[in-house]
Amino acid sequence: MKTTLDEMQAFIAIVTTGSISAAAEQLGLTVSAASRTLSRLEEKLETTLVRRTTRRLELTEEGQAFLDCARSIIEKVEETEEKMSLRRQGPAGRLRIDAATPFMLHIIVPLVNGYRERFPRVELELNSNEGFIDLMEKRTDVAFRIGRLKDSTLHATPIGSSRLRVLASPEYLQKYSMPATVADLANHTLLGFNQPSSLNEWPLPDSDGQPLNITPQIYSSSGETLLQLALKGAGIVCLSDFMTCADRKSGRLQQLLTAETLEVRQPINAVYYRNTALSARIASFVGYMKEKLGDRGFDEPV
Repeated sequence: MKTTLDEMQAFIAIVTTGSISAAAEQLGLTVSAASRTLSRLEEKLETTLVRRTTRRLELTEEGQAFLDCARSIIEKVEETEEKMSLRRQGPAGRLRIDAATPFMLHIIVPLVNGYRERFPRVELELNSNEGFIDLMEKRTDVAFRIGRLKDSTLHATPIGSSRLRVLASPEYLQKYSMPATVADLANHTLLGFNQPSSLNEWPLPDSDGQPLNITPQIYSSSGETLLQLALKGAGIVCLSDFMTCADRKSGRLQQLLTAETLEVRQPINAVYYRNTALSARIASFVGYMKEKLGDRGFDEPV
């Protein structure tokens, strides 16, 4: 008996989600059906692919080898199907996109309707992760990353850059006063990130003329959470223009220490694996984003 593509996809889903029940939900199967598929696959291959414990699933050495091959086969099949579809009606198939929650909400979501009108045969799967992910492990086609890239295995297409500013709501400033100098920030409630620490480097000069490293009184892993805290008057925050431009324009947030603020811009890139051919789906979405953002970039609302 030969292994089927459905069995390969089920196995990949089990490994990716970390459990048979989660994979079953993703695939639209019952848990028992997903479990039987895994058992049938192991019988065909005459080897154990996954060790099952009460707490987790663990790949065997044979399982890892089969996983790599299965992913490669599925990618080739999807690529072939896409090429055939392109001959008929343009980009088609599922495009898996990953981005941090603020970028997803403030940049990608407003562009979805227009993209779908132009490319109706592309199915979008939108996932949000606050930290960097392994694209292959999460079966992600393209991720949007903010800041300096470190992974040399990824190909990057620049989308633009977004300026950092220090901000607070009028309600906060009315209650606690406007800081007149950088040193005055020590007397205020500062909102910042719990990781990475580099995100707590603000575009203001410290006493030595270096970018200011702040110690937050309120931490979060999510820029969107910090934005909402700032809007509620919880403290002073430093965030990127792409997520604050609308609130600055409406007056719900006000830039502080404008004269002292350094010109610091975060690069934004679309990334995908170097060993993966740039699919028509990825190219269509990245191209659409660049077209719509244009010269305006991230300094105005989408």
